[in-house]
Amino acid sequence: MSEGIDVEALRADTPGCAHVAHFNNAGAALPPRPVTDAVTAHLRLEARIGGYEAAEHAEKAIARSYDAIAALIGAAPDEIALIENATRAWDMAFYSIPFAPGERILTTTSEYASNGIAFAQIARRTGARVQAVPDDEHGQMSLPALAAELDRGGVRLVAVNHVPTHNGLINPAERIGALCRQAGVTFLLDACQSIGQFPVDVARIGCDMLSATGRKFLRGPRGTGFLYVRRDLITRLEPPFLDLHAATWTAPGRYDIRPDARRFETWERNVAAQIGLGVAADYARAVDLAATGRRIQTLADGLRRDLAGLPGITVLDRGERRCGIVTFDVHGHQATDVKRELRRHNVNVSVTDIAHHRLDAHPVPAAIRASVHHYNTCLL
Repeated sequence: MSEGIDVEALRADTPGCAHVAHFNNAGAALPPRPVTDAVTAHLRLEARIGGYEAAEHAEKAIARSYDAIAALIGAAPDEIALIENATRAWDMAFYSIPFAPGERILTTTSEYASNGIAFAQIARRTGARVQAVPDDEHGQMSLPALAAELDRGGVRLVAVNHVPTHNGLINPAERIGALCRQAGVTFLLDACQSIGQFPVDVARIGCDMLSATGRKFLRGPRGTGFLYVRRDLITRLEPPFLDLHAATWTAPGRYDIRPDARRFETWERNVAAQIGLGVAADYARAVDLAATGRRIQTLADGLRRDLAGLPGITVLDRGERRCGIVTFDVHGHQATDVKRELRRHNVNVSVTDIAHHRLDAHPVPAAIRASVHHYNTCLL
């Protein structure tokens, strides 16, 4: 047992551990056997009786996925939409907001490229203005600077990533949420890298909307994600596009949008993957997210310490509170070459690139990213 977790049991549940040292959990974690079993079982059912018929047969399992995701983040099932990935989930929330010319969108300097592109498009389309709130001395969003900008008024949205993909920090989401509530400003939290890594509770954070993926620290299938929208906000937002699942065609030229968060979904979906997502959420809760967070923190702190002690390596992480994402540079070597060489030895890492973080006040052209999970063991 380590930090209250049976690591050997986790590794036995994770076939990939026998083949690779997987430190790319911020990209896509190794799924546990219950997740892959659930996905493959439904695919076999589709092959045997047909896709539509299999979905009808699996109605309870599909409903269970909504319950599982809701329980994971402290929400209600009718506040959850199951969507094909975190970017599309974030888009469905963001593009539903009716921005007006001159309204401001406040974000972080470490915002991810997909979100940044959406900001630029909405600014061009509507005349809204995008502003990155400065960092504090730790590299995370400055709370005094955010409070000052909110006091100035004219803010339509605060959009923050909980955990950036490239610098190891955790933004102070609960304190950001408190400032947004005080100012009466909508708060959209990108929890792509935090869900499954440590406990995330939407009530404690106070976010109005939250987007996340299944494939990263939650250990779910690729091609899965979800969106949380606070119940009293749902009916005030009209999704950027609708289909016969999200709305009812009541007459030529007329439609009624459903009143729950599933208005942000589309009818066609990967049912097997969404069942797997629910299993992944249940699995994460059964392991205990608080214990997972402690173990990841221990492993990441140890990795930073060991890397810092090696000649020619610089650890690049920032933040007052750090997470399981560890970024570093090997002097005299391209990050992509290091990744390729490690892969030859069955060690998986990834590379983070400046093109993904154009607002960053402390840009690094490229860095190696090692991201640990509760099933990892010795690192160096």
